[in-house]
Amino acid sequence: MKLTIIGTGYVGLVTGACFAEMGNTVTCVDIDKKKIEGLKKGVLPIYEPGLESVVTNNHKNGRLNFCTALNDPEAESDVYFIAVGTPPGEDGSADLQYVLAVAREIGRHISRYTVVVDKSTVPVGTADKVRDAIREELKKRGVDVPCDVVSNPEFLKEGAAVEDFMRPDRVVIGTDSEQVRKVMRDLYLPFMRNHERLLFMGVRDAEMTKYAGNAMLATKISFMNEIANLCELMGVDVENVRQGIGSDSRIGYSFIYPGAGYGGSCFPKDVKALVRMARNHDFEPKVLDAVEARNEAQKHVLFEKIRRRYGANLKGMTFGLWGLAFKPGTDDMREASSVVLLNELLGAGATVKAYDPVAMTAAKREFPRAWFDGGQLKLVDEQYSALDGVDAMILITEWKPFRHPDFERIRKIMKKAVIFDGRNLYDPQLLRDAGFEYSGIGR
Repeated sequence: MKLTIIGTGYVGLVTGACFAEMGNTVTCVDIDKKKIEGLKKGVLPIYEPGLESVVTNNHKNGRLNFCTALNDPEAESDVYFIAVGTPPGEDGSADLQYVLAVAREIGRHISRYTVVVDKSTVPVGTADKVRDAIREELKKRGVDVPCDVVSNPEFLKEGAAVEDFMRPDRVVIGTDSEQVRKVMRDLYLPFMRNHERLLFMGVRDAEMTKYAGNAMLATKISFMNEIANLCELMGVDVENVRQGIGSDSRIGYSFIYPGAGYGGSCFPKDVKALVRMARNHDFEPKVLDAVEARNEAQKHVLFEKIRRRYGANLKGMTFGLWGLAFKPGTDDMREASSVVLLNELLGAGATVKAYDPVAMTAAKREFPRAWFDGGQLKLVDEQYSALDGVDAMILITEWKPFRHPDFERIRKIMKKAVIFDGRNLYDPQLLRDAGFEYSGIGR
């Protein structure tokens, strides 16, 4: 099948590459010329495990192409996927300007029956707006071209997006058209030879499913963080509590790890957008408000521990930070807990030496140049270098190389053997027996 993907971010690039991997002819379109030129040369704008080889191999074999405009002959297609960003507005609602701009552009160019797929995370009712925008442009052209708009939300985890796409646990498709059902089933069946995992539903149902799914996962995280904070006050080890409740099959172990708060491009944005949707319908989302409030507070927990230990003025102190990305497996620092923590540490006068396996370039873009020029924030190229001569170590992203480090080496190179564990990665008793002062979350 011939496909066009508009947008080459996490969702668009993974979608295009994986469809091409299954033999489809795919063109990815993005108005960012520099990004497109880079992709043609095999330079990816994001880090995602396994994605680079899929992109480069399919581009080399002619199944995956890149261009900057829908009027390019390569971009003519049977199915158009809209995969552009929907950043949060000032009120938390999803900004649809890019989605609707793409819809209008599609309306200016299609000449035969077309299926338009909303792959971006969009509020309930967006498919109607996309359809109206396309029809408006067709009317201006004085043509009557049939078009169906489908909701096909993505459920990709950053750090495992290629695997999630190639082996989905479900594919949600919102449509009322039998013709669209056939097109989408044909498109996705190669990804589910073991058994079909297509879930067909109404368009609005599919749009809500994406938000409800992310909000549910965010709720589990915030709930566990709240329990962890309570455990700490009551002399309870939350790790034992986590295992105790996780063994209940109705709860499970996923997304109940306490920590320094969730981040990334999905959970924070989607919870805020769902809250805004609720209020737009005069509904008070009390649970969602609490989820968001707990997460915002949780991002300050590590600094509060540091402040209680050392006082409000940290001038003259140096901290070693392990991790910058919002989670392992990605270089994404959007809404990352590390950003909040670094702003607080540097604001209190501290110096920080930081290391992350893949997010160093992203960090250089994220933070003010003055921090680097003034020496307050130093990015080092090796994890132990971040701990040399520091007053305390802080772990905030649970990358695999951080899980079982050489603690004897760490104790020798640190000025003081103090560890603040923002992801409960280490055993408190083992570290205390090894001569460390240890502080975790709810332990």
